[in-house]
Amino acid sequence: MNKNFFYLAVLAVVLIVAALLAGCAKRSYKDGVYAAKSGADDSGAWGEVTVTIADGEVADCLFVTRQKDGTIKAEDYGKVNGVISNQDFYNKAQLAVRAMDQYARTFRETGDLAKVDVVTGATIAFNQFNEAVTAALEQAVK
Repeated sequence: MNKNFFYLAVLAVVLIVAALLAGCAKRSYKDGVYAAKSGADDSGAWGEVTVTIADGEVADCLFVTRQKDGTIKAEDYGKVNGVISNQDFYNKAQLAVRAMDQYARTFRETGDLAKVDVVTGATIAFNQFNEAVTAALEQAVK
């Protein structure tokens, strides 16, 4: 093997490892409470997040989604006039409600948006969560 080729290959590996490590570096955030909203989906619903930063790291995260009229999607989401008229629709709606809690809890525990996995059946809420958290963290960047 050519000596120059060997040195170039070693240099390439070192540069790749350095780039990967730089990408893994944690961002530093200003302490405070940051709120942000996602854009509206096709039905006019949107997500809202409140992220608390303490000692430069995520300390808390709350996430809700609201229907077009501003009503929070909660235990009545999926009901029609307070009644479950379609059990399958209600179950899917409640899956999304549980997923909202899971997204916020995972982000709170890990402090890493990339570690929040999408819940099948709650993709819209996942996208709204990501958009709102990203906007909140942009406010908190030092």
